[in-house]
Amino acid sequence: MTPPHGSLALDVDEAHARLTASTDSTDLTDLTVVDVRTPGEYAAGHLPGALNIPLDRLDSALPALRRLPGGQLLVVCASGARSQNACRVLAEHGILAMTLTGGTQGWARRGHELSRPTSSPRATWSMERQVRFTAGSIVLLGLGLGLLRPAWQLLSAGVAGGLVFSALSNTCGMAALLAKLPHNRPRPADLEATLAALARRGQAPVT
Repeated sequence: MTPPHGSLALDVDEAHARLTASTDSTDLTDLTVVDVRTPGEYAAGHLPGALNIPLDRLDSALPALRRLPGGQLLVVCASGARSQNACRVLAEHGILAMTLTGGTQGWARRGHELSRPTSSPRATWSMERQVRFTAGSIVLLGLGLGLLRPAWQLLSAGVAGGLVFSALSNTCGMAALLAKLPHNRPRPADLEATLAALARRGQAPVT
């Protein structure tokens, strides 16, 4: 098992072993898992026990995250890209965190269980799927309108250029915009409950 201190990542098998071992443990240095996907993605399936804090709301959780035991924070997303970005943000604020290599997609491919709320209406497409759908729709729209007025083809070219930049920079402006849509936003009560759970973990005495 890779030690948390000095390590920036856990692979799926290491994370599963640690989370499984902690099920019957009272050790208060067990991993805290934070899922930085949108609430809809989180509702569609997440690591057991993971707490949902969307990436663009991470700043609101910084005080609670600072109080967690050092090196015991695992950040997850769909594939690992957003969680890596989150770890960089946390490192800038002096918070040591690890990313789950392969994300929840890799977790599911290994046959490990994903938790899904039994009565949540908020499950939605993954952000990657939303981006593919939106980008493809805009490209088709640009090509279709380009038959009437060639200048509209620049819309498709702009999306193509944005996707190339996204790959080179490992960022995605379209995903950031889509994350602000209502179905991708956390309800205030949900976020407050998550922050309260983090606060309890950070305040618990270490035995």
